[in-house]
Amino acid sequence: MGHVPEWRKSSYTANGTDPACIEAATLHRGGIRVRDSKLELRAQLAIPTHAWADFISHAAPVA
Repeated sequence: MGHVPEWRKSSYTANGTDPACIEAATLHRGGIRVRDSKLELRAQLAIPTHAWADFISHAAPVA
């Protein structure tokens, strides 16, 4: 039985109510999946956990 990812919507959208955003999920065996929230059944981008952490540290620096 496969693990179903728990998708989280991006905290940033154009006006706070815009449904156009990305979603990310942490995989059970490691890694991150990213998808377009409007195209849930389309392709997903698979990213290694360490690469995602590097990306987040540059995209959303702590103030």
